[in-house]
Amino acid sequence: MYSEKIHPHNIKYFFSRFLILFVLLAALGGMSAPMAQALPEFLDTLVPEEIFPGADRFGPAEGKPMVARAYANNKQIGYVYLTTDIVNTRGYSSKPIDVVVGLDSNGTIVGAKLVRHHEPIVLIGIPQSKVDNFIQGYVGLNMITTPRRPNAPPPVDIISGATVTLMVIGDSITRSVMAVARHYNIGKPHQEVAQAIAEPVQKRIIDMSLDETKSWDALLEEGAVRNLHISIDDVNKTFEQTGRQGAIDKPEKGDPDDTFINLYAAVVSVPSIGRSLLGDAEWNHLRDRLKPGQQAILVAGEGVYSFKGSGYVRGGIFDRIEVIQQEGSFRFTDLNHQRIADLMAAGAPTIKEIALFTVPESAGFFEITEPWRLQLMVQRVLNVREKAFVTFDLDYELPQAYTIADPDAPVMSVTADKTQPSTTLATSATTAAGAPATVSAEETISLEDAEAYEPLWKQIWKSKVVQITIVVIALVLLAGVFFFQETLAKHPVFYDRFRLVFLTFSLFYIGWFAQAQLSVVNVLTFTSSLRTDFQWEYFLMDPIVFILWCATAISMVFWNRGAFCGWLCPFGSLQELLNRIAKKIGIKQVNVPHGVHSRMAAIKYVIFVVLFGFSLYELSLAEQLAEVEPFKTAIILKFIRTWPFVLFAVLLLLAGLFIERFYCRYLCPLGAALAIPAKMRIFDWLRRYKTCGNPCQRCANECPVQAIHPEGDINPNECIQCLHCQMLYHHEEKCPHLIQKNSKRKRTKAPPPQSLPQETVVRFIPNAGKTGNQ
Repeated sequence: MYSEKIHPHNIKYFFSRFLILFVLLAALGGMSAPMAQALPEFLDTLVPEEIFPGADRFGPAEGKPMVARAYANNKQIGYVYLTTDIVNTRGYSSKPIDVVVGLDSNGTIVGAKLVRHHEPIVLIGIPQSKVDNFIQGYVGLNMITTPRRPNAPPPVDIISGATVTLMVIGDSITRSVMAVARHYNIGKPHQEVAQAIAEPVQKRIIDMSLDETKSWDALLEEGAVRNLHISIDDVNKTFEQTGRQGAIDKPEKGDPDDTFINLYAAVVSVPSIGRSLLGDAEWNHLRDRLKPGQQAILVAGEGVYSFKGSGYVRGGIFDRIEVIQQEGSFRFTDLNHQRIADLMAAGAPTIKEIALFTVPESAGFFEITEPWRLQLMVQRVLNVREKAFVTFDLDYELPQAYTIADPDAPVMSVTADKTQPSTTLATSATTAAGAPATVSAEETISLEDAEAYEPLWKQIWKSKVVQITIVVIALVLLAGVFFFQETLAKHPVFYDRFRLVFLTFSLFYIGWFAQAQLSVVNVLTFTSSLRTDFQWEYFLMDPIVFILWCATAISMVFWNRGAFCGWLCPFGSLQELLNRIAKKIGIKQVNVPHGVHSRMAAIKYVIFVVLFGFSLYELSLAEQLAEVEPFKTAIILKFIRTWPFVLFAVLLLLAGLFIERFYCRYLCPLGAALAIPAKMRIFDWLRRYKTCGNPCQRCANECPVQAIHPEGDINPNECIQCLHCQMLYHHEEKCPHLIQKNSKRKRTKAPPPQSLPQETVVRFIPNAGKTGNQ
């Protein structure tokens, strides 16, 4: 009876098919509805004093966005809310990062606490105490009176290894504070709120037909030119209020009543103001170069302090002044700047520094007819490395006389539920004849999370342009290696040196510097998000990791998992580099029998299936079990960790000194996860001879990870695309097939003409000697 031998390669083939189907079914069958607001489930577990100092109880969760009012002796003193109820605060795990924030009636953050998360770097690698310290850095900030710039650094240092997680937390606190403050009118005087509720809202635009010139005094009197005067005494007292002794010990010298800076600001894109201050010729030139809707602001200053500073000379940025409108802000650069010699308005003083700035196009949120402020930063050098800063605000609001109602915008009336502090804007359109128009539900305008901040993932990508460029160049080089592998394989010395340099780059730059070590946690997170709430922005938070994942996914279609495992994995590079050193110093390598190797290689698939199964039950538990990967210890945290994790990573590296890439071969769940879809590859780039495996075993014996079966075929699940077999394929002195072929060619080749033997012709003549003897 015929019986077929079941090869381990076939077992993995059917196993991979089964797991692919299982993942797809889990992803399609596990879709869930978006999560409801979660503040109520945390309220009962919170101690009021911990979140809101001075509070003795919280009211019920209410409103939209959902908040709970904080009370002290039955008097409301502020609000408590959950960041994930207000803004989308998903971390790199794609799961919510829940932070409870206490906000007092003036808009100051009085408390903040991380109550739930699924971030693997916090679960395993970074102590939560450090994350808590980071969050506490926001306590005491008031983002209503002093909004943080969209791209401003956090108030405390980012913890190494947790950059994405902490940037998400900081961004969520900043944006949620602004959203809650807008909805509940936090930080506004009661009379201002009442007036806003009573009066209709009408959008206004600049009256371009008004172009009469006015004197300096007239512009100051009506508020077209605003002034901020700061004396030396004002500056010294402000630094004293900071409590920073180093700044207090270095007061500004001079008479306390002397002028530190006398600052002026005006909107000169308004025809009447611009013509008055700039003169006809300069105003006409400005008008011609302004784009439709673009605005221009004039800033002038005199005194011992310069609003320009020297930053714009070194870096092109005017870092001492910033325009702030609500939670949006921007700074001017040298590209927006034009120096003005004199003010042309009648009676204008002679001012030392006058600058004409155009508002950058990136400040799309800026409305010139709405109130804004010019914030002046004053710095005091403490020592070589430290500076202290204080800020002063010049408030500006364009006088209504220079504006008209926008005829294309609907009239909006402001209504509010008097029992709630929230504000809703309802549109009330008016037809040309003056009769009220019908307003549909879709036309109702509410203050719903109008976030002026650029998405966090875009900020991160812009901040890592250099890293992205370097990694993309490296990936292009690697693609060239694979596409031209036959040519490179014919130059083994050059190729080996190139591979050595690339592995070093992967370890030091991708791993230890960029901290872009891919992990099986990424795979578990991705499949989990498919079943819950998949959004690309979760995975765009770390651009280098995202690019590497895209490159790995594409490479699996062409070359299987080896493109990542053999070239781009920092921990794999570390193993191979250490093994090279071990061979150089004479450490004997252990030859694992093929049968044992095949069975041990299945361990990593079992580990991956176990982790995947736990991720379907509880992702955070699977992330903790994923510590079977030494990546965080060796690459992300650079071995700065508690001794059990360090010992585990070191033992794996020691094993790799005797068995090349020991961890990759037998334990790596990420390698197993990548090997499963590698079956879908559509090309087979590795060339083989018919004699490979029968009888020749050289490639199988020299494969560094034993990915070649004794029968000669290459197992794509284990191959790391090191191309060593391809160098042997073309090596005329090492490949037995080529040696035999060349030897046969030499034997059958015809000898040269000069080496042929000369023919000697011998003729026999019968009876030649008998002639004449008859």
